Amino acid sequence: MISVHRAGDRFRGGDGAAGIESRHSFSFGSFYDPDNLRFGPILACNEERLAPGAGFEEHPHSHTEIVTWVVEGELTHRDSAGHATVVRPGDVQHLSAASGVRHVERNDGETPLTFLQMWLAPLEPGGDPSYTTVPGIADSTPYALPEAGAMLQVRRLAEGERTAVPDAPKVYVHVVRGTVALGDERLTPGDAARITGGTGLELVAAEAAEALMWELPD
Repeated sequence: MISVHRAGDRFRGGDGAAGIESRHSFSFGSFYDPDNLRFGPILACNEERLAPGAGFEEHPHSHTEIVTWVVEGELTHRDSAGHATVVRPGDVQHLSAASGVRHVERNDGETPLTFLQMWLAPLEPGGDPSYTTVPGIADSTPYALPEAGAMLQVRRLAEGERTAVPDAPKVYVHVVRGTVALGDERLTPGDAARITGGTGLELVAAEAAEALMWELPD
């Protein structure tokens, strides 16, 4: 089964006066939809747009695996475990909140910042927080998230290029840029597909495209 969710249908939140625009794919914060709480372990897929100088001041997380993908601009990250990094397009950032951590996310650059942040539920609560960045992850190089039983794959496709969708119990596909076809569906930037029990599926790029694909357990 393939369920397509369009970019324009996402709930818009954030704080415009503070230079923050948020688009939520799942129930989040003040937006509550009992029929859209999660997909497998994925609890959130938020697109955040921060104006220069804007950001999220220090706030806590626990029992959540947080993966961030920068679309454009540079994201400054600092956390209570002493990590301080700048995350750029093509980098994978993973914060395992575990028993608890606090962090700051800001756009300290001079141009607008757009990033995707995906929250996944861990298989087991607790543990010690950890932080990982993979700079410039190569195309088709999987990033394993064993804490959630999940695997992230990045696909950068030239026009006309095809790539297989993993034959996993559940797959979440998010189009970052460009246009792809998934079966009879045409997906454009910000569109997502939630796939359950799919086999033999492919993404076909109608133009140069970038997509994130999560292999997920049942």
